[in-house]
Order: sequence, then structure tokens, then C-alpha cells
Amino acid sequence: VTLLYAFLHMRHNLKYFDKMRCLRKRSAVSFLGVLVICLLFMNLYIEDGYVLEGDKQLIRETATHQLNPERYVHTFKDLSNFSGSINISYRYLAGTPLPRKRYLTIGLSSVKRKKGNYLLETIKSIFEQSSYEELKEIAVVVQLADFDSAWCEGMVQDISQKFAHHIIAGRLIVIHVPEEYYPVLDGLKRNYNDPEDRVKFRSKQNVDYAFLLNFCANLSDYYVMLEDDVRCSKNFLTAVKKVITSREGSYWVTLEFSKLGYIGKLYHSHDLPRLAHFLLMFYQEMPCDWLLIHFRGLLAQKEVIRFKPSLFQHMGYYSSYKGAENKLKDDDFEEESFDIPDNPPANLHTNMNVFENYEASKAYSSIDEYFWGKAPSTGDFYGIVFEKPIKITKIKVVTGTEDRQNDILQHGALEVGEKIVGSKKGRQCTTYLRLGEFKNGNFEITDLEHKVLFDINCMRILVTKSQKEWLIIRSISVWTSQTSVQ
Repeated sequence: VTLLYAFLHMRHNLKYFDKMRCLRKRSAVSFLGVLVICLLFMNLYIEDGYVLEGDKQLIRETATHQLNPERYVHTFKDLSNFSGSINISYRYLAGTPLPRKRYLTIGLSSVKRKKGNYLLETIKSIFEQSSYEELKEIAVVVQLADFDSAWCEGMVQDISQKFAHHIIAGRLIVIHVPEEYYPVLDGLKRNYNDPEDRVKFRSKQNVDYAFLLNFCANLSDYYVMLEDDVRCSKNFLTAVKKVITSREGSYWVTLEFSKLGYIGKLYHSHDLPRLAHFLLMFYQEMPCDWLLIHFRGLLAQKEVIRFKPSLFQHMGYYSSYKGAENKLKDDDFEEESFDIPDNPPANLHTNMNVFENYEASKAYSSIDEYFWGKAPSTGDFYGIVFEKPIKITKIKVVTGTEDRQNDILQHGALEVGEKIVGSKKGRQCTTYLRLGEFKNGNFEITDLEHKVLFDINCMRILVTKSQKEWLIIRSISVWTSQTSVQ
């Protein structure tokens, strides 16, 4: 009985001490929560001229609720099969996601660079290039993936000072995964004869991206990956939505809005857990952009689906790997990409000698393909017959490519026509109006609705002088104002 009494008394004391520890812990977390809110509000008023009017009500509502400490840690299990189930805990360094699901999540992972740091400029570009209506539909998740805690703390402070209102509005979240949750990063296989430090860098990057992808899986309908040194085009979200709508009913795994690295790759959010699992399974095998090609192929999308113009541009001069120079640029990038061409339905034909499978339809597609014909002669043409007569506002034609700069249209003109004759397969216009000549292989004309008074049925590129070089028609872009009914 004495022993039983002593045991019960000891258990009572342990419960008391546990209770006291929990109270102190809750008090500390509550104090930290209040401190975070105070710091965000101080930073908010430092640059109050940049605060969006629509955020003010949300800020007032946020201020009336105490932060829930459980929202600062998000745990998931069974992420990979390295050694059965594993637990990964995310630290919320700034912001917490709102319960409302967004249309698009933008994810970027950043580490400390030996030279230069572009992360703040990248975040700034995302927000500045979006309208207020677009901001309502996006969430930006920044993963600080460096193990240097001092660097992470400094970056969080800089981000909080510059983007306080976006953090409070729930559209910007900064997260971190502690080092102990990473798999082995030393003594890995040296595939492709890469040096050990290079293998470690790219392997860790695969794990960084896997953790980021899994975190973002349920935040939105779609997800796009950026790097931390990227500039965005104006209203890129509207352009992305337009492309997604145009692909409705067709199968795709990855849509690409830049041809560089892991920039501008778009996914369905429901594919993110599988992609994260895939990156973790093969994290030491090869770079992430190579793994992405295999992932796309395994899910039965064999061809690249890349759209022009590119919506994201690499702006960093120094790589995150050893500070090496990285001058890669996407020559398809356009700052003002909101105005994506309409390219209404049409039949395409040419009398030029087509090389292999680079047929006429590939020049008129928004996907990164092109028409390639053998050396054209005077009078050869590339023709477009629209399914319905249209009002055209702007036309842009680009020939040649970066690696085949001589395969341009050296002497040519662009014409539009009316009054279609002939059968369905052999339709053509009876009369044509010449709009102008090609210059340096390119043609562009605007305000066409004020220069051509008739509804346009046809358009053609006419070769006005023979050339020895082959011809690549890289892209044909047509903008319309309205469609007439025949």
C-alpha cells in the first residue's frame, strides 16, 4: 500500500510539472505569435504606399485573431521509400496559408549564393507583374533550403520587411525543412563523371524541390515552378489561364512556359505528390530537369508542350552552384506577354519541299515547333485559309532559330486575301493585298483593322526571290478583334 501511495503521489507530481511546462510553452508561442504580427505591421507601414487597397480589410481581420501555434508546423508521412515511412516537419518562417484554395501556386527554392542574390527581385517581379485581381488567385511559396540558419534568418527579415502585406494577406509563405530530415548527401554515386561537390549540390536540389512540391500539393489547382533568379512577364497568370483553357479536353502532364532549366514548368497539383516521390527516389541519379523529362514520359506525355512567347526569363548572372557565371537567356521571352495571339482555326498548306516532319501546321501552333522547308524559289508560298472570315488587328511572323540563324526568309512579303474559291481541300483567295516586306527574316504589323477594310479569308507568306538556304518559319501569330459570319 505504501508503495502504491508513493507511486500515485509521484505520478501526480509529474502531471503537475508537465502541465507547468505546457503552460510555459504555450505562453512562449503566444508571445512569439504576437511579436510576429507586430513586426509585420511595422514593416507594412514602412512602405505603405505599396499596400493594396483590397488587403486592408483582410489585415484588420487577421489582427483580431490570435495565431494558432499548430499552424506553424506541418507534418506529412510516408513521403518516400528510402527506408519506409519518414516524417518531415516544415517550419513556417513567415506567413501561413489561408484555407481558401487558389488557382495557381508559384514555388521557388533558394539557397545562399557565393555571388549575387536575386530572390527578393524574383518575388518583387511576381507581385508587380500581377494585377490585383490576379493576386487573389495566386499563392507564392518560398523555400529557404540552406542549412545556414543565420542566412535564413536574414532572408526572412528582408522578405518580411519588403512584402509584409503579401504575407498578412496569405499569398506569400516562407518555409524551411531542417537538415536532419534530408537523406544522405555525401558519398553519392558520381554519375556522368560529375565531381563530388556537384553531385551533392544537384542531389540536394532534387530533395529541396521534392519537399517544396509536397508542401504545395493542396494549395491550388495548378502549380508552376520557378527558380530564384527569374523575371516574369506582365499578367503572366492571365496568359497561363488562357493556355490551360485552350488545352481543355486534351491530356498533359507538364506545360512549359520557358525553355530554361526548371523555370516555368506547370503541373496539375494532383500530380505533385507523385513528382515529389519520384524526385526523392532518384535524387542522386541525375539533375532535376532531366528527371522531369523521365517523369513526363512515364505518365505518357512523350513530347514537350512548350508555349511561346515565354512568360519567365532567367535574370541571374551567377549560378547558385559555386557562383559560376550563368548567362543563359530565353530568346522567346517577352515582357508584355499578356497579349497572347488568337490564331483562329485555319487550314495550312505550302508548295515548298518540306523537310521530314516539320510540316506547315507547326509554324502556326503556339507550341514550340516550326516549319522547315528546303531552299525555296521565287513564287513559293506558305498559305493560311481561315475557317471563317476575320478582322485581324496584328500579325507577327518570325523565321529562323537561334541555332540556325541563316535559315530565314531573305526576300519575302506578307499578303492577306478575300473571296475564297475552290473545294474544301483546295480553297484559296482570288485577290490578295500586300501588307509589306520581310526585314531580317521577320514581319510585324499592327492596327491592321484600320488598314484593311475587308474581312480577311486568307493570309500567305510569299517568297519573292530564290535563296540557297533552307527556310524555317518559327512562328506565325495572329490577333483578331471580331469574327464575321459568312
